[in-house]
Amino acid sequence: MEPNISVVLLCYRSGEEVRGFVERVKDSLESFEKNWEIVLVGNYFPGTDDPTPDVVRDIADNHPQIRSVVREKEGMMGWDMRSGLYAAKGKYVAVIDGDGQMPLEDVARVYKNLIEGDYDMVKTYRVERNDGIYRKLLSYFYNILFSVLFPGANLRDVNAKPKILKREYLNKMDLKSDDWFVDAEIMIIALRLKMKILELPTTFNEILTRPSFVKPWAVFEFLINLISYRVREFVRNRFKN
Repeated sequence: MEPNISVVLLCYRSGEEVRGFVERVKDSLESFEKNWEIVLVGNYFPGTDDPTPDVVRDIADNHPQIRSVVREKEGMMGWDMRSGLYAAKGKYVAVIDGDGQMPLEDVARVYKNLIEGDYDMVKTYRVERNDGIYRKLLSYFYNILFSVLFPGANLRDVNAKPKILKREYLNKMDLKSDDWFVDAEIMIIALRLKMKILELPTTFNEILTRPSFVKPWAVFEFLINLISYRVREFVRNRFKN
């Protein structure tokens, strides 16, 4: 039977820490929805000492409602997210990082608001961040730039998770991003599809177990991708009209 909700957990280099997070997500899901699945994405680069692939396989092997996606990486975060989203089978599909920065209770919040309200996607926006000044500034200017290039979007926080959307819309999204731009790509396509979107406030926690994966060069990556998509959307709209 098709799950009502699939929760995709991005577990890259989370190691043993992901076990506790999965248990808490599972308990949270059980409190409001019995027909669920969790998809653990444990993609890896060959030759590294990352234990995550074995950890997520072990978790999935011991629970019938948990599945693992473990493949040799062909890209970065965007590639991982796409592999998890398109493996999910639920009527509604949510995605969240498995590092604990986002409160796991947010999965229940976005799901309840989606099924009880007239929305096609529900996501969070970060009103409090505990991940350092660099990440705060990067996010602040990135969201301003997104608003300038895509006026009328009225989005507070493009990259925040969890995001949850209806399966019918996910099936219409031919996502291409292999890198950190995938969150913005999802939102750009959502705007193109005229999806009804709700944002809910949340808190972003500090990662204590590892350094951030978002490096300074990501600023240029974001900028290039945003401009490229702005041009593509302009051309698409021009020819459509």
